[in-house]
Amino acid sequence: MSINHLLRTLAPISHDGWQLLDKEAKERLTVTLGARKVVDFSGPHGWSYSSTNLGRTEAVADVPVVGISACRREVLRLTEVRAEFIVSRRDLLDYDRGAADPDLRDLDRAVMRMASTENIAVFHGWESAGITGITESSPNAAIERVEDFNDYPRRVALAVTALLRNGISGPYGLALGPNDYTAVIETSEHGGYPLLDHLRQILGGPIVWAAGVRGAVVLSLRGGDFLFESGQDLSLGYDYHDGEAIHLYLEQSFSFRVATPEAAVEMVGE
Repeated sequence: MSINHLLRTLAPISHDGWQLLDKEAKERLTVTLGARKVVDFSGPHGWSYSSTNLGRTEAVADVPVVGISACRREVLRLTEVRAEFIVSRRDLLDYDRGAADPDLRDLDRAVMRMASTENIAVFHGWESAGITGITESSPNAAIERVEDFNDYPRRVALAVTALLRNGISGPYGLALGPNDYTAVIETSEHGGYPLLDHLRQILGGPIVWAAGVRGAVVLSLRGGDFLFESGQDLSLGYDYHDGEAIHLYLEQSFSFRVATPEAAVEMVGE
């Protein structure tokens, strides 16, 4: 029997139970992982993959032999992220018997924590993990929006114009934090035209809901500007169990870097 670091074969969970958990996690993550929909994704490269090559070097000052020069490669270490959750043993046994409504609310919460962490790291940075985010990298002035979301298309157009002036081609995407997304989908412009459709015409690209994001970000989708590198992609693993609950976790490893800071504009509230 092969055992990897996720230890899934040691869990008191049936094959059908694991299929259920994997399916439910994937469906929830597809909705919440907004950053992956608008940046370049590389990988997954595997659990043992530890660092991203930055293509740069730093000089080694001291060498053991006269007449030798040396430099050391610079890398960005991947960060391992884990979100723990529990499922009821009884619920999973009932599912195996044919029950259609297992309680997976703690999995929902773990997914939201993981997605928010990833989105925040990509868009706003994560200093202690060595990740500089899109908004803190951008030299473009942030565009302030007003409370009246009927004015939102003009603000997005200003962001697109700023990118064009930098020579950054489209299509462009719009990552919306939860509050801005709710306001956008609830707004119809004069004449009843959905605001969401108008924004898509301006951007030429997708509009995504991104848990954890503050305000919104307009960015180019031409490719090569924002680089997400996955070691182990999001996976479910087993920790331990007791008589009532099975303790599981959602885990991944990743790095993120900005190659072209000029390719994004932040939109902030007043």
